[in-house]
This record gives sequence, C-alpha cells and structure tokens, in this order.
Amino acid sequence: MNLQWAKVFFAAFFEVFWVIGLKHAYNFWSWAGTVISIIISFYVLIAAGRKLPVGTVYAVFVGLGTTGTVLSDIIFFGEPFEIKKMLLILILLIGVIGLKLVTDDQAEKGADS
Repeated sequence: MNLQWAKVFFAAFFEVFWVIGLKHAYNFWSWAGTVISIIISFYVLIAAGRKLPVGTVYAVFVGLGTTGTVLSDIIFFGEPFEIKKMLLILILLIGVIGLKLVTDDQAEKGADS
C-alpha cells in the first residue's frame, strides 16, 4: 500500500480518538489525550495531503473516521445497533473505497512547491 494512503488511515484512526474525547473527556488527562490525538491526526493528514489530491484525502479521512466513531459508540459506549445506520455506513464506505480506487496515487505537479 502506498505510504501516503497509510498516513490517511493512520490519521483517521486518531480521528476516532479525538472525536470520542470531545464527548467523553472529563479530566486533565483525558483532555490532554484528546488534544494530542487532534495534533497527530491533523499533522499526518496534512502530510498525506501534500502528496495526494486533498479533496479525496479529506473524503477518505472523514469517511473512515465516521465509520470508526459510529462503530466505537456501538461497541464501547452502548449506542444501539440499528440496521439502517449500518447500511448507510456501508454506503459511505463504498463511496470512500470508490474514491480511493479512482484517484491517481502519483504526486501532482507542483505539489511540493
């Protein structure tokens, strides 16, 4: 897998932590973890966006982060499982995968300027 796309997946992984932290942080340490997750997530996302088309990178980042957050809510925080919600997440993931498949992984001209 292309290193830049791995960065997008890594950034989305940390997105799940900071989104959960925004809702559930309650003391200094949980807020510190939330802030650190935000910094890591956006730093890595920006690094990937320097080499890949930024619109596609952002769409994949948000789609994966949304999926991870919804699944985390269901698994860890007792959010009810709804088939409608899962179908919509599946449609979202299909769109994200489709965007990734049709995006040229080559760095765009002038991307490093």
